[in-house]
Amino acid sequence: MGVLIFLPPLLYSSAWTTSWREFRHNAVSIGFLAVGLVAFTVWGVAEFSDRFITFMDWKAGFLLGGVVAATDAIAATSIARSLGLPRRIVDVLEGESLLNDATALLALEFGLHMLMGGTTPSAGEAIFRLFYLTVVGAGVGLAIGFVVSRLSVLIDDGPVEMVVSIVLPYAAYLAGDAVNASGVFAVVACGLYMSRQSSTIYSPRVRMQMYGIWDALTFVLNGLVFVLIGLQLPFVLAAIRGLYSWGTLLKYGVAFSAVLIVLRLIWVYPAAWAAYWIECKCMKRGDAKPRNSAIFVIGWTGMRGVLALAAAISLPETMGNGTAFPTRSLILFLAFSVILVTLVLQGLSLPLLIRWLGLGKIAEGDEEERKAREIILTSAIEYLEKGREVDGERFSHIYEDLLHRYRHRLAAVGSGNEDDSYSGMDEGTYKRLKEIAAGAVKTERRAMIRLRDEGKISDDALRAMQNELDLQETRYEGAVE
Repeated sequence: MGVLIFLPPLLYSSAWTTSWREFRHNAVSIGFLAVGLVAFTVWGVAEFSDRFITFMDWKAGFLLGGVVAATDAIAATSIARSLGLPRRIVDVLEGESLLNDATALLALEFGLHMLMGGTTPSAGEAIFRLFYLTVVGAGVGLAIGFVVSRLSVLIDDGPVEMVVSIVLPYAAYLAGDAVNASGVFAVVACGLYMSRQSSTIYSPRVRMQMYGIWDALTFVLNGLVFVLIGLQLPFVLAAIRGLYSWGTLLKYGVAFSAVLIVLRLIWVYPAAWAAYWIECKCMKRGDAKPRNSAIFVIGWTGMRGVLALAAAISLPETMGNGTAFPTRSLILFLAFSVILVTLVLQGLSLPLLIRWLGLGKIAEGDEEERKAREIILTSAIEYLEKGREVDGERFSHIYEDLLHRYRHRLAAVGSGNEDDSYSGMDEGTYKRLKEIAAGAVKTERRAMIRLRDEGKISDDALRAMQNELDLQETRYEGAVE
């Protein structure tokens, strides 16, 4: 139940903001992390549990590995973006977190089979099952996304489209699960497809509303996960209090978290160079050699979060024969421990690490975005010039006004200003322009509120004008207090 409530919308939100071009470009690196690292982590956790944790055998350790194998890159990528980490690192981390959920859940499924049913799947069965999960799951997600995208074109009702966008990840997940495939891959494929189609199937107003709603929903769901951690922990500790001392539990929690961190660091270096070799030799690409500092950052961003908690909570309380599951509470405790340690230790140290390694403030996408803006604005100018010739003198003043604005914006982009302010301005003048413009908008807002308070305009009229002012003010946000 925990997986079903939290996972679909969080996965969908992550897939929505993932670039398909970068995802495809980094597919080899992502595959080494999302599949290879998960398998390596599960094996390492099983070996550690069997050798060093009392009352846990290799099968229980395998199950524990499936619970904690998937990473949660939301915190890491938000920090990485704010500090200007190289784009490829962010893309690899996002792609890994999208796909390793499915491989970790597959390991969890196999672990439950071994522990509950006493059967051990073969390597061939594992490969076939993974292939079925990914291909059929992705196909189901794409099919649902295609149908919904075609229907969305016919819908012109913002609230209805909002509700559909929230229900959609649950529908994709349940549909994938219904055919015994991966609901995770169904949601990811659906999210990637809908993101690609969003520019054509949604109106500008709906897109703006959708971003705001999904930001809030993602924030609330992530917050609820950690509330659940706090609510569950006392019960978990009460269940294992008689089996282990506090000192032993602390030792297990710290040691287990350290093992997961070390396993990831061990894997990422050979995986990065293997991916580079495949890309250069087999795919004939000329990518730059991986930097050790960048590899270390990827190795350090192995935070656990939503999926680890949801997977741990979803473990059955009884074995296949009806007896109590003896190590469930310990698995829950270790999952909670690794979530806490990785989020606090790695999450808080990541900004310092990025600055220390000199990887911050590398704005790789700025030039690409500038060129794209120039092409887009030039296309609009050409359209207006052709339209002016066709319509003649009657509407020439309209075309001249629009052409002036677009040429103005094109000159601003060429001079390095991102919006359509005056090109050639020095920084102080440009800042003052934004302050004046923002002040004018705020004055409009005060006058509007005064008219409403005096009863001269209705609340409906205020809301209509307020939406227009909100759009204007976002351009000058931060210019004045």
